[in-house]
Amino acid sequence: MLVLVIDTSTPAVTAGVVTLAGGEVPVLAERVTVGARAHGELIMPHARNALQAAGRALGELDTIVCGVGPGPFTGLRAGIATAAALGHALGLDVYPVCSLDAIAAGADPCEPFLVLTDARRREVYWASYDAEGKRVDGPRVQAPEDLSLSGLSVAAGDGARRYADRLGVRVIEPYYPTTSGLVTVASADLLETASPGPLTPLYLRRPDAVEPGARKRVTA
Repeated sequence: MLVLVIDTSTPAVTAGVVTLAGGEVPVLAERVTVGARAHGELIMPHARNALQAAGRALGELDTIVCGVGPGPFTGLRAGIATAAALGHALGLDVYPVCSLDAIAAGADPCEPFLVLTDARRREVYWASYDAEGKRVDGPRVQAPEDLSLSGLSVAAGDGARRYADRLGVRVIEPYYPTTSGLVTVASADLLETASPGPLTPLYLRRPDAVEPGARKRVTA
């Protein structure tokens, strides 16, 4: 099964190509730009370049996996919109994956741990996991100093790295969702050809923009 992977939920703009066979997730090619402020401009070129490096074409794809956050609105929607457009054009299913779960899938702490990514505004998106990487709480968004660690002393993700001093945790990689991590989370559904869930972004915050209220009268 040939899988295209897309994630723009963090500062890492990621696209990759994977052949999925059984429990193995061999990555044929991956393109990542970290610190980007142009998710929408980069994600499709990254996808094309990854396919070219893998020696494959869009028409050979069997399915698409897309990270759906949590993440900031502007970056996150770029990846989801791209995955949705490709899925529609190619007639392929698009499988959503929580990006925090993808980070957890690449971690190997041998004990319960946290995954945190930068939510801006001095906050983090977070979730907690058991030693096998199964999510037990979250995802949520909070200020790092308000986080109850409940005895957890290990954390992955760029949010953990950014706020390590405040949290008092040992920081481990990965810092961002990876191609292999995203496919690993979705692999059971992919292999069983289960119907994908809705491609719904995990924003976790109310939008800043609101509908304008009624205009005030200037005359009595």
